Amino acid sequence: MNPLLSKLHNNLLVADGAVGTILYSEGIDTCPEAYNLTHPEKIERIHRSYIEAGADIIQTNTYGANFEKLKPFGLEHKVKDIHQAAVRIAKRAANDQTFILGTIGGFRGIKQEDLELSSILYHSGIQIDTLVESGVDGLLFETYYDLDELTQVIQETKRKYPELPLIAQFTALNTNYLRDGTPINKALKQIIASGANVVGLNCHHGPHHMQESFSHIELPENAYLSCYPNASLLDLENSEFKYSDNAAYFGEVAKQIVDEGVRIIGGCCGTTPEHIQHIKSAVKDLTPITQKNVIPFEKHSNRTNHTQPNHNLTDKVKSRPTIIVELDTPKHLDTDKFFRNIRQLDEADIDAVTLADNSLATVRISNIAAASIIKQQYDIEPLVHITCRDRNLIGLQSHLLGLSLLGVNEILTITGDPAKVGNLPGASNVYDVNSKGLTEIALRFNQGINTDGDALKVHTNFNIAGAFDPNVRKLDGAVRRLERKSESGMHYFLTQPVYSKAKIKEVYEATKHLDTPLFIGIMPITSYKNALFLHNEVPGIKLSEEVLQKFEAVKDDKAKTKELSMRISKDLIDTVHEYFNGLYLITPFQSVEYTLELANYSKQITTNTNKQEAIL
Repeated sequence: MNPLLSKLHNNLLVADGAVGTILYSEGIDTCPEAYNLTHPEKIERIHRSYIEAGADIIQTNTYGANFEKLKPFGLEHKVKDIHQAAVRIAKRAANDQTFILGTIGGFRGIKQEDLELSSILYHSGIQIDTLVESGVDGLLFETYYDLDELTQVIQETKRKYPELPLIAQFTALNTNYLRDGTPINKALKQIIASGANVVGLNCHHGPHHMQESFSHIELPENAYLSCYPNASLLDLENSEFKYSDNAAYFGEVAKQIVDEGVRIIGGCCGTTPEHIQHIKSAVKDLTPITQKNVIPFEKHSNRTNHTQPNHNLTDKVKSRPTIIVELDTPKHLDTDKFFRNIRQLDEADIDAVTLADNSLATVRISNIAAASIIKQQYDIEPLVHITCRDRNLIGLQSHLLGLSLLGVNEILTITGDPAKVGNLPGASNVYDVNSKGLTEIALRFNQGINTDGDALKVHTNFNIAGAFDPNVRKLDGAVRRLERKSESGMHYFLTQPVYSKAKIKEVYEATKHLDTPLFIGIMPITSYKNALFLHNEVPGIKLSEEVLQKFEAVKDDKAKTKELSMRISKDLIDTVHEYFNGLYLITPFQSVEYTLELANYSKQITTNTNKQEAIL
């Protein structure tokens, strides 16, 4: 049997604590892993301090040394060098009784990552091969949020190195579930089945909540348990984040964690050699347990949200012609005109009104406030845009929960224009997730699961729209992006305004293989100046010289300009209804009279078509 696994058979082992915590306290100005090359003596000193504190196991300073995490520091070409140096440093510090684990951190964190699993396996493979070739005693995979990622990495590593001990640790945002709602106990069993020899948890929680988590975890039959808690919850003191100075307490709770069946116990963020010294002192006379009573936890129980509509927009547009109208909320608090327009759209029997979310990064009245009033006072369905630009993960989730509470189920997820294009260019962009990441959150809410894996207790019923811009040079590339959005779970799409019948047909041919419906955007031109702007300044939109000349000819006559605009728009609507059920009318400059006329025209031609088909 491998020496590390043989030692674990009858013994508890104490691991080291954080490296970054010490380096940051000393004023590090780059990533901790870079110190393997620039300040090896400091890393060696930290390793030695943990060994002197009683650590039986130390880990290489390579947690964040993958290609993606090194890229912001310009060190992505140094992946192998950093790992090789890390093992050399650890070996210099270690004694004959010290085990050295090569550390690999997860790629998929709390934020949405677009990196494909194949790329993750490739980059992880470089780290793994370098660590193994450099002579580590085992591998520690830590801070993995994603079950699929860790499963695949463990399987691939076990295939290549079947005799090497593998320690695999999740980071869970609550005490019972991973962020996808998988019970921690079930996830650990899956990782064991994939080939891990030791499984457990690290980071996010302090010792108290870690003990609570392990009270629900069964003793594995063919593996061991590990636990690396944070020092505590984070606190803010004098504008700086810090962990509690609680090393003695850490040691006391360590005994309780050992009583839950853990055989490797170390520390994560905020822990120091003092914490490890107290752990060693607390557990040195203990022996591993072989039996335990597992405390059952309350499983997810979700009831249905009874605000679910009988027919959402996806169902409607698949069965009949459907009209959506976009109407921006005002930039001021004089809302009389806005709600008069809403009333007219409601009376015109429009299927939904879309409410942009500070479009073009310009401050407007909250669309969730407008949607609330619309739900209370009108029958038209609000379709609320949600941009990832203005809210972090906390705010986005709160926003979604609030919308569900109001009974607003139609949403459009968008990444959002950067702040620099708007009227406050100095404002911060958040972008914790992109539109696909926000869609993932909304879909999990529909399953009754929060992003930390906990139960919402009531399912949401979001019907999720996405944006599609067909006004690009290469439509096939845009369609591939559309396909990925559809695969992420978006239910239907709204396009940017289209000004060419040929483009409408081209979009149909390029997307007809998809089951997700499209609402084709039509926005009337209000003036010759507006036509020039669209033609010259909006990417992808080109009006024909003939159309520009027609608008120029009537530029001084508002009535003739509107007549021309309506004629062109109606011609486009004719083509839309040849190929699509979904019509998305974009109201120009709050001029709802344009939209109402086009909506009425759309209803007339689709009604006449249906009558003719019925006669036939």
